[in-house]
Amino acid sequence: FKDIIPKMYKLKCKSYEPFCSHNLGISIATFEVLCLMRTMRRRSMTLTLRRKKARLRPSLYIMDPDHRLLLRNTKPLLQSRNTAVVMSVAQLYWHLAPKHEVSIVTKSLVRLLRSHREVQYIVLQNIATMSIQRKNLIDLYLSFYHNQLLEILTNLANEANISTILREFQTYVKSQDKAFAAATIQAIGRCATNISEVTDTCLNGLVLLLSNRDETVVAESVVVIKKLLQTQPTQHSEIIKHMAKLFDNITVPMARASILWLMGEYCERVPKIAPDVLRKMAKTFTIEEDIVKLQTVNLAAKLYLTNSKQTKLLTQYILNLGKYDQNYDIRDRTRFIRQLIVPSEKNGALNKYARRILLAPKPAPVLESAFKDRDRYQLGTLSHSLNIKATGYQELSDWPAVAPDQSVRNVEVIEPVKEWAPLVGKAKQTKSDDKFYSDDEDEKEEEGSDSSGSEDSSSSSSSSSSSEGLFLSLCSKVYVTTPSFGPVKTYELLHHMTGKGLSAKYHFPRQPCLYQPSMVAVQVILTNGSDHSLEEIHIGDRNPASLNIHCFNTIERLEPEASVTVSMGIDFSDSTQAANFQLCTKEDQFNVSIQPAVGELLMPSSMTEQDFCKEQGKLLGMNETSGTITMATANASSQAISKQVLSVANVGVVSSSQNNFHRFAGQTVSSGALVLVSLEVKESSSALLTINTEKSVMASMLLRDLKQALAQA
Repeated sequence: FKDIIPKMYKLKCKSYEPFCSHNLGISIATFEVLCLMRTMRRRSMTLTLRRKKARLRPSLYIMDPDHRLLLRNTKPLLQSRNTAVVMSVAQLYWHLAPKHEVSIVTKSLVRLLRSHREVQYIVLQNIATMSIQRKNLIDLYLSFYHNQLLEILTNLANEANISTILREFQTYVKSQDKAFAAATIQAIGRCATNISEVTDTCLNGLVLLLSNRDETVVAESVVVIKKLLQTQPTQHSEIIKHMAKLFDNITVPMARASILWLMGEYCERVPKIAPDVLRKMAKTFTIEEDIVKLQTVNLAAKLYLTNSKQTKLLTQYILNLGKYDQNYDIRDRTRFIRQLIVPSEKNGALNKYARRILLAPKPAPVLESAFKDRDRYQLGTLSHSLNIKATGYQELSDWPAVAPDQSVRNVEVIEPVKEWAPLVGKAKQTKSDDKFYSDDEDEKEEEGSDSSGSEDSSSSSSSSSSSEGLFLSLCSKVYVTTPSFGPVKTYELLHHMTGKGLSAKYHFPRQPCLYQPSMVAVQVILTNGSDHSLEEIHIGDRNPASLNIHCFNTIERLEPEASVTVSMGIDFSDSTQAANFQLCTKEDQFNVSIQPAVGELLMPSSMTEQDFCKEQGKLLGMNETSGTITMATANASSQAISKQVLSVANVGVVSSSQNNFHRFAGQTVSSGALVLVSLEVKESSSALLTINTEKSVMASMLLRDLKQALAQA
C-alpha cells in the first residue's frame, strides 16, 4: 500500500476500525505494527482537521471519532518491550494528540533511558527537541537524564528552577570527565545569558573556577567569561583585572587567547594592566601557539592606537617578530596591521579609519541550543538525529484546511462517548457533555485538576510541613522567630473608581500564616465608598487556577463608608510573580493582583554568629551574590543599618562581635531555604553586601532592593 498507492488513505477507511480495535499490536508482528502506525498517522493528518484550525467557536469542535479511536488504542503500546514501538507511539502522540494528552509519553521515554546506549542517545535527542517547545512535559523528570542532561536542563531553566539547576551544575563541574565538566561550564554560560537575574551569580562562580587545578576547567571558564563580559563589559572591569593576574598560570592556548582578546577589546578600561601583559607576551611570542600570536598582534595594534606613547616600541618589536614567523596567517596578519596603523604616504587614507576598524564595538555572541531547529523533522527519524534531511525522508502531510466528506469512510459515524475519569473538584460536576472535546474545557479541566489536587493535599502538606518544622527545631540550630519589624507599606489592590465604590488595600503583616506554613499572610482592608450597601464580597476565579490561596470568608454586607479588615494566605512558591484573582461582589467582578516584594517572602531566623558563619560556608560559589555599595551618611550607625535592612526584608538580626560587620538571617516561607545577609562596612561610606542562599534569583532581587535602601537617607 505504501509503495503502490501511498496517498489513497480513503481506501483504508472501511478497515480502519477493525485494525485499531482488534489487530493493532496484538495479532500482528512488530514490524507490521510500525508500518501500520505510520500509515495510520499519515491517514489521520490527511482526513481530520487540526484542532487549532477550528477557530469559529471552540465549543463546536469535536474530536474526530477515528482520531480518538487511534489515540485510545495505541496508548497501551507505550508499555511495549520493543523500543521502536514505544518511539512510534510517542511520535504519533507528539504530532496528533491534544496538548494535555501528550504528557503520557514522557514516562515511557524516561523508561527507555535504562536501555542500551544507542537507544538512550536517540531517546535523549527526542526529549531535547520536546523540551524546547513544551517544558512542562519534562521538568518532572530532571533526575533521569544523563548523557545529554546539560542540553535538557539548560532548555528547562527558568527563574523558578534555576537555583536547583545551578546546584546540579556545581556538582557536574567537579566530574572526572573533563569533557563533561567543560560542557557544564558552557551550559552555565547559556543560563547566565538567558536569565539576566543570575548573570552576576554565574560570573562570580566562573571567576572562582579560574583557581581550579584542572587546566580544562580554567580554560573553558575563561572562554565563557569572555562571552558573558561582552554583554555588559562596563560593569566587570575587576574581573578583567583578576584574569590578567592569573594569565601566567594559564597554559591552554584558547584561554590565553581569550584573555588577550579581552585586554585588547577593553584596553581603555585597564590602561595600566594591558601594556604590562603585552610586555610579557613580547618575551614569549616565539614559543606561543598560533592562536595566541594572532591575539598578541591584535592587542599590540589596539594599544598602539590608544596608548602609543607607552607601547609604540613594543608594538614595532612584535610586528617584526610576526613578519618572519613560520605561519603564513601570522605573517599576513602582521603585514595587514602594519599597513593599517603605521602611517605612510601610501596608506594615509586607510590610517584615518584604523581606530574605527579595530576598536569598533563587537556584538555579543548568541548562545543557542543545538536542538533549536530540529523540530522540523519527525521525532525518532534519522533526519532528526543528524539534523539534516536524509535520503528517503518523508515529510508529514499538512492538516486539511476543510474537513473531508464523511461519506468516504463508508462506516457509521460514531458519536463521541465521554471517557469517564475520577471526579475531582466541584467544577467538573457542572461540565456539559457537548463540550467534552472543546479547547476551553480541556484547559479548564487541567487547571481544575491542579487546583483541586492542591486543595486535597493541603491538609497533608500542612501536617508534613509542621512535622518537618518540629524536626528542624529539635535538630537544627536555626530557629524561626517572631518578626522584628511591623508592616512596612500599604499597597492599593482596587481603586474605588475601578471598583464602583469598593476600594481595597493590602499589606504584609509579617506574621506566620495560620492556614498553612508555606503561605504568606496578607491583610486586606475593604472600604465601601459608595452610597449603597455592597453584598457578598468574596474571592472569585484565580489565574492560574492552581494558585494556592486561602480566601477570606464571604462578607455578607458592607455598609456605606464602612471598612473591614480580612486575612488571606497565599503560597507564592518563593517567587515574586503576582497572584491574580477576582474580587467579587454580588453584582460585579474585578480583576486584581497582589505583587509580593522579595523581602516579604522571608521569615526571620535566629542563630548565633558561629552558626551563621558555618551555614554561610555551605552556601558559596553560585549560591553567593555580592556587590559593593556606597551608603548614605545617615545610615552609618548600626541602628540605621538594621532599620533599613528590616524595612526591605523580613529577616532576623544576628549578633556580631565586630562593629563593622552586620549579619541578618531568614528563611523562605514556602521552601524553608536559608537566606543569609551580611554587610561589611569599609572606609569612606563604602560597604560590601553579600547574600548567601540557594535561591539565586531571589538573591539578585534582594541585593538590588537592599542597595537602594542603604543608599538612601
